[in-house]
Amino acid sequence: MFWYNGQLIQGNSLELAINDPGLLYGATVFTTLRVYNQSLAHPLTNWRGHCDRLVSSIQAFGWQLPDQQRLEQGAEALLPSFPVVRITIFPDGREWITGRYLPGDLTQRQQQGIIAWLADTPELLRSLPAHKTGNYLTAWLALQQARQQGASEAILVDATGNWLETSTGNLWGWQDGCWWTPALATGILPGIARSQLISWLQQQGLVVQEAAWNQERLLGFKAIAYTNSVVEVIPIHTVLTPQQTLTYESSHPSLEQLRSFFRF
Repeated sequence: MFWYNGQLIQGNSLELAINDPGLLYGATVFTTLRVYNQSLAHPLTNWRGHCDRLVSSIQAFGWQLPDQQRLEQGAEALLPSFPVVRITIFPDGREWITGRYLPGDLTQRQQQGIIAWLADTPELLRSLPAHKTGNYLTAWLALQQARQQGASEAILVDATGNWLETSTGNLWGWQDGCWWTPALATGILPGIARSQLISWLQQQGLVVQEAAWNQERLLGFKAIAYTNSVVEVIPIHTVLTPQQTLTYESSHPSLEQLRSFFRF
């Protein structure tokens, strides 16, 4: 079951024209959100934040804006069946909305942390990193290679080796009594959960530093994690790099600061 261009469709097949730019070039933008309490109005769902990011990308590309009422109608149609909704927009404003379930091992990942693999190769740099487009090949390839190495996530880097983000989320590191996250100017996706957390942490009187993650900073972190709107906070206890294996505390008490936000 999915929603496409104003209609709820029972099935798992979508028909597209053979010259559709979304099919040929990945010319779409998308966002994936977790719907809390089956409500788009729930603060943690942050429906408005996800829609605003879509609109920002669509306007930057000069595409046609989607029908906002149809977006809400389509998402609402899937809520009784799925806790996670992905909204995809085509250049002409068509909407395609799909649903899925939360990962079966999510609680284990949240509590125990994961292994990540450093995608330290120029071929895996994301294109248009400030936008979540359908051309997601590099992040997907990085994740597949990470899994071949026995890891659950890939960490993407820039041309100088600075860590940027994971293949599916934003990075956080704890050092010197505060949280650090790579700055948007380094070439990362402006994650919805990232922006929510920065705002909330600052409201609690906590310091958040946005800066490049160079080698010196990486070695100083006591704990690191990644976040996104679906999995919330996932600690990373091991990072496999070509030179060495880095380890971090997956049970560090600082991680509770990030987790607390999602207990709204």
